[in-house]
Amino acid sequence: MSELLLDAEALYLELKRGVQRLLTPDTALVGIWSGGAWLAERLAADLKIAAGTISSALHRDDFGSRGLAKADHTTLPFDVNGRDILLIDDVLYTGRTTRAVINELFDFGRPANVQLAVLVDRGGRQLPIEAAFSAARVTLNGEQSLRLARSDDGRFSFEVK
Repeated sequence: MSELLLDAEALYLELKRGVQRLLTPDTALVGIWSGGAWLAERLAADLKIAAGTISSALHRDDFGSRGLAKADHTTLPFDVNGRDILLIDDVLYTGRTTRAVINELFDFGRPANVQLAVLVDRGGRQLPIEAAFSAARVTLNGEQSLRLARSDDGRFSFEVK
């Protein structure tokens, strides 16, 4: 797989269309640190809606080996209670990050509804987590990783390792 097969900018436009269909008048976007946060920030600007950022660091099941790195990236500038929350992430794989983020989100209150929209769903789920919308679905072997990158001018691309 190469970067040419996945046009991150084209997929962003598809994600934006999908997110628009999921919005309610009370929806706030919450981007999962870091790629999801970049996407949520751009979506919030494009769609003129509230957005925040959330980190999975404190609730990960591999916390003991990863530690507190990047644990300070949760910023929710709105009340979570009773709000429709649309989690945004770049790549959905095992579902473990999403599970950790949902636990973190509930530390801030009780949302009315939580959904997930992702740029790419790469399969390989280990938990019963499913995106309400994914701009693309790809298959990679277990040794490969897919990561969203953002250039200085804000354009997205993918790194496949």
